Amino acid sequence: MKRYARSMKVTSSLQSIHPITDDPIMKYAPSILAADKHESRSKGYTYVPTIQVIDRLRKEGFQPFYVAQSGTRDETRTDFTRHIVRLRHADHIGKTDVNEVVLLNSHDGTSSYQMMAGVLNFVCANGLFIGDLVSNIRVPHRGNIVEGVIEGSYTILQEFEKVDQSKDEMKSITLSDYERRAFANSAMALRYDQGDEPFEPSLLLSTRRMAQREPSLWNTFNVVQESLIRGGVPAKTKAGKRTTTRAMNNIPEATKLNQALWMLAESMTGLKHKQLEAA
Repeated sequence: MKRYARSMKVTSSLQSIHPITDDPIMKYAPSILAADKHESRSKGYTYVPTIQVIDRLRKEGFQPFYVAQSGTRDETRTDFTRHIVRLRHADHIGKTDVNEVVLLNSHDGTSSYQMMAGVLNFVCANGLFIGDLVSNIRVPHRGNIVEGVIEGSYTILQEFEKVDQSKDEMKSITLSDYERRAFANSAMALRYDQGDEPFEPSLLLSTRRMAQREPSLWNTFNVVQESLIRGGVPAKTKAGKRTTTRAMNNIPEATKLNQALWMLAESMTGLKHKQLEAA
């Protein structure tokens, strides 16, 4: 299996249909409210608690709808470990596929502030991460962090038009059975090393909802993404025993896979456009 370390698995998370307030954040992702930086950080490390950044984003019209925190083998880092927050701007709330600003951070040196674009598909409640379509912004722990994050969030917000255009293109593209299998095979290679696959790639295409039966590129992408990230796919162990795949809870690696899947879908969009031009 590819390199998915266990040290940063999500230990708790909360996804809500309403903006999340501070009390649930403290319960499910306490590192967001860490009172100070980890003792390993130098004097040059500028500490700004993530909740302070969230409060400023709230004033700018962004609200958190998902929070999660990773685990760690080092107990001294428990209150400072990597966490993720997905925020929506007031202008983007209430859509079927809602655009989000995804914020990652830690206070133990494992991460700078990182912001990227995301999409939540309410049909399956899966959180997609955009690949190289829009800015992927990092803000180091020094200087005026809060203003850097605010500026980065607005940069991503302004580029959501590109995201919407890309989503609409994927929804308009119908894939043949061969193309859907090719997409699943390519997606499988992003998650597993050759010869280490615990199930046939075609199982990634098993739809869980009637709303995703249409063979559009968008539906195919969402079905495959959910299967790889959320798990639950019938599989076999190396010993031949029946099992189901586990959810992928490693925050940084799930993020990378999410982005890679988006880029794969974008590549398929490009290939379909070339086919139309050649026809």
